[in-house]
Amino acid sequence: MNCENFAAGERLVSPAYVRQGCEARRSHEHLIRLLLEKGKCPEDGWDESTIELFLHELAIMDSNNFLGNCGVGEREGRVASGLVARRHYRFIHGIGRSGDIAAVQPKAAGSSLLNKIANLLVLDILRLAGVRSVADCFVVPMATGMSLTLCFLTLRHKRPKAKYIIWPRIDQKSCFKSMVTAGFEPVVIENVLEGDELRTDLKEVEAKIKELGADNILCLHSTTSCFAPRVPDKLEELAVICANYDIPHIVNNAYGVQSSKCMHLIQQGARVGRIDAFVQSLDKNFMVPVGGAIIAGFSDAFVQEISKMYPGRASASPSLDVVITLLSLGSNGYKKLLKERKEMFLYLSSEVKKLSELHNERLLDTSHNPISLAMSLTTLDEQTNRAVTQLGSMLFTRQVSGARVVPLGIVQTVSGHTFKGFMSHANNYPCAYLNAASAIGMKKQDVELFIKRLDKCLKSVRKEKSKESHGDSAVDNCNITEDVNIQEMALNLDNAVVLDEGNGVYS
Repeated sequence: MNCENFAAGERLVSPAYVRQGCEARRSHEHLIRLLLEKGKCPEDGWDESTIELFLHELAIMDSNNFLGNCGVGEREGRVASGLVARRHYRFIHGIGRSGDIAAVQPKAAGSSLLNKIANLLVLDILRLAGVRSVADCFVVPMATGMSLTLCFLTLRHKRPKAKYIIWPRIDQKSCFKSMVTAGFEPVVIENVLEGDELRTDLKEVEAKIKELGADNILCLHSTTSCFAPRVPDKLEELAVICANYDIPHIVNNAYGVQSSKCMHLIQQGARVGRIDAFVQSLDKNFMVPVGGAIIAGFSDAFVQEISKMYPGRASASPSLDVVITLLSLGSNGYKKLLKERKEMFLYLSSEVKKLSELHNERLLDTSHNPISLAMSLTTLDEQTNRAVTQLGSMLFTRQVSGARVVPLGIVQTVSGHTFKGFMSHANNYPCAYLNAASAIGMKKQDVELFIKRLDKCLKSVRKEKSKESHGDSAVDNCNITEDVNIQEMALNLDNAVVLDEGNGVYS
């Protein structure tokens, strides 16, 4: 209510009580005013009543919520279900206009303001997380792969002759398909094995640039966050190479915001060389539903070019989700989550190391990877991969999600390109292994339960293997040995990797 309404209320209720309510309202409005004036994430998180008041105030600025609105167009924010309307806080018009996802909509001042606030909040968090010189960013209602595609399509207009993208190999389908979908030919640079780690082959990158010609290369597409034993690319060196050859540089920073090391690499790369844009997922870094990403860069003009490349209006849901989340957490709450994630990574590493030694395995030395780790599986049957793949299936049936069991020798074709040793980021990695990661929001009890279940499954697999070696076909009740059943459960799962008849892989 405004001052006039409060004054009118004093005729019905004691003025002292009304004034008290008015002061309480002002405390909510003060927080909202500070947000609008500063355009930064509040240090301390807001309570839900303040967030809901703010959202309702914005929503009634949209034409579909005007009292007496007369809509005669084809897109008037009509929603058949009240449940759907409430789910979206009645922000129905989406964001942007047909020519620019960042443009203000005349029919939807509230949604447009929400979009601007979302971009300001995530920009503040990117700086807080370590990329202090980032110039601009925007939330896009697509996941990381399609957001990378949007960046490549924007570069097409700057480099019309270019047909190649230099890409240090990472075995993740969406980042490879992002280049193919944009109509370019990925040039795969195999990684170099240094100890247990797979690292960027800088000499091969530069050799390929000279071989193909800089003008024929759209960009270099590097990666920060990745599954061990691959580690983040050598961004500083790659950024220098890009600057020297005047080649754009796009960084896949999918879940790197939560890692100070990944963010430092981006900051340093931009300082010493060239990084045009870096892309990160909303769900992986901010614990919101899948469906959004942040495209950020060090040039306002280039980031705006990318936003204008998006055709048509867009869903406001990812922007709404991240605004609610960041206002709830505040910058202090988000920093606390980052600190806890680091602590959980150290704890996870320590516990996996202990467990690996109990089973005559070892924690691979991948110290340059700040999020993911890997444990060798050399004592399992690597000739047939049967015991290795069985372990992945068993973990899934015990509700362990996210762990990845990677056998040797998998061959997989993705968009016409055949990868040997698929999922291991190399043609011939020395051993099979199991991945686990410490991502934002992970708790100590998650680590403890994972270690307990992994220990049980490893013992069971070894017991079954021992029976088979002695000619005993009895099956331990903890195991699943029928290949058909394993394949059915492994289909579309990220932690149970199983061979099919064509030597492909379900992942």
